[in-house]
Amino acid sequence: MARLANKRVLITGGTTGIGLEAARLFLQEGARVAVTGKNPQTLDLARKALGVDALVFDSDAGSLADQKKLSTQIRNSFGALDVLFLNAGIAELRPLEQWDEAAFDRSFNINFKGPFFLVQSLLPVFANPASIVLMTSINSHIGMPASSVYGATKGALLTLARTLSGELIGRGIRVNAISGGPIETPLYGKLGMDDAALKSFSVQIPARRLGKPSEVAAAVLFFASDESPFTVGSELVIDGGMSNL
Repeated sequence: MARLANKRVLITGGTTGIGLEAARLFLQEGARVAVTGKNPQTLDLARKALGVDALVFDSDAGSLADQKKLSTQIRNSFGALDVLFLNAGIAELRPLEQWDEAAFDRSFNINFKGPFFLVQSLLPVFANPASIVLMTSINSHIGMPASSVYGATKGALLTLARTLSGELIGRGIRVNAISGGPIETPLYGKLGMDDAALKSFSVQIPARRLGKPSEVAAAVLFFASDESPFTVGSELVIDGGMSNL
């Protein structure tokens, strides 16, 4: 039996990596899926990968105007929303002295401000019951050099999961978070890490490998499904044991 039969799902940042893998899995489980992205190339690739059964929207996760527009698009397309997976985000790593206001604002706009106001815009659209899953990071918990701003944005998102879980449960909306560790996605290429660097990095992880997007997608599926009705305000860490070091 399909675990998300007829559920209406929105995945931000759903054109690559974890978001795209979640979209594939959710479609297999019977959901109606919409994903967002900004890069024209990955938008086209997602349309080809997901097929005609998925909606693909061009939406800037850091733009408040785009969040309001996206809310309207979801209402017009689905009528209501059962699942929101807030996955869009960027990881910009710099030593403290190299940060400027523009870069600081870009990270907070995409990783926290945009998701916050998207939830706000979608409040009238959510079904009852509904589920929100926030993609946070173990950088909320560990003191990794050069991750000051990134860790702060993800820490803010994790706090949001906890506070909104108490605020929205009365509306029938469950809120939970996944804190991801090193997952094998295009992110590391954007950070300039080649195969040799990734291999060296992997040996520092207790599991001795990077995680797979499918492993995170399976956790999102649990939070999104009717199998977790009593799971509220929780954080699931998926990092191969890295944050336990």
